[in-house]
Amino acid sequence: MIRDLYNVQVQPAEGGSTPLTEEEEQHVRRVLFSDLGNIIAERGWVRFPAYSPEERRRLVDVAHRLSGHWGQQVFIEAEDQCAMKLYLAGHGSRPANRLLP
Repeated sequence: MIRDLYNVQVQPAEGGSTPLTEEEEQHVRRVLFSDLGNIIAERGWVRFPAYSPEERRRLVDVAHRLSGHWGQQVFIEAEDQCAMKLYLAGHGSRPANRLLP
């Protein structure tokens, strides 16, 4: 059986990212602002995956917007190559070299 293929497009290379339109980008940032903001408000911190520089920039922007919205600093740090942590003061990383009592 022969099938005709219409509108076939080459997919980006594995690991490549496709850019979002301006409307899609704004939608993603609004959703992250709402969802991550609710989690941070509830427990003081959230960990979220960020595999690309674009995703990391997006999370930094969300942290700045949350800081402005709440009037208190929302800190952000890379936990590893694949995750970022957004948190309020007092909910950050534990010191690596904790002193024993």
